[in-house]
Amino acid sequence: MAIKQSELILNPDGSIYHLNLKPENIAKDIIFVGDQDRVDKVTQYFDTIEFTTQKREFKTTTGSYKGKRITVISTGIGPDNIDIVLNELDAIVNINLKTREPKKKLTALNIIRIGTSGSLQKNIPVDSFLVSTHALDLNGMLHSYQIETHSNSEISRAYAKHTNWSPKKAAPLVIENSQTLEEKLSSEIIYKGMTATAGGFYGPQGRVLRLALQDEDLNRKMDSFLYNGIQITNLEMETSAIYGLCKLLGHHACSLNAIIANRASGTFSEDYGKVVDNLIKYTLEKLVA
Repeated sequence: MAIKQSELILNPDGSIYHLNLKPENIAKDIIFVGDQDRVDKVTQYFDTIEFTTQKREFKTTTGSYKGKRITVISTGIGPDNIDIVLNELDAIVNINLKTREPKKKLTALNIIRIGTSGSLQKNIPVDSFLVSTHALDLNGMLHSYQIETHSNSEISRAYAKHTNWSPKKAAPLVIENSQTLEEKLSSEIIYKGMTATAGGFYGPQGRVLRLALQDEDLNRKMDSFLYNGIQITNLEMETSAIYGLCKLLGHHACSLNAIIANRASGTFSEDYGKVVDNLIKYTLEKLVA
């Protein structure tokens, strides 16, 4: 059955509504960055550029690095933007945009996030790299979908109990990454851990300016959470949404984080731009290895 125009919105040229993309514009290996200016910081290392477009904060460039076709997309900030980007990318490859019908043969994309993040643990220093083995969803966006079968309920319940999680908030979810991508992107210099994904930058991440927090001790509780060797290592705003939607849609996902702050020690990188650039080069080399 054809999907209604109100549900699958296309531009006059037939491209998907927000991303302004058609199937031929993207590769199967896709790098997500938050900042639209960071797209060029990745693609500056490409050998060739075949396509680029931008609509709102969503900038996309496709080209090749050492012979491998790669797409880089800026998602903007937060799980709500990830909801747009991943649903539209999946529609591009798994729905016939002309007939508006889902394809019988589905395509699995490889989604690699290159992001910045703050460490919650003193032993994960500023300027290091971290791969998110799990993502702890604290923002609730994924509850709009039938996500429960893809969540690790034991870790989720343990976290809720440990933090005395408020029932007024969305229930926590824990989603694992793609083991295949993790193995491809790992090395001896990579830290590993569970990344918490908040729905905001200030209160949801425990920052206080002029507003009191619902739970002023939440970050301390997160720091001390440990389940069968898994601890919460860092806090950001995208990874759980990426992992959850990719599990639901049948894509592979792995998040790489440049640690530019350490919340436990109160330190911040002296040159975070260089750290991000080093992570970009590391990721590109791993993708072609």
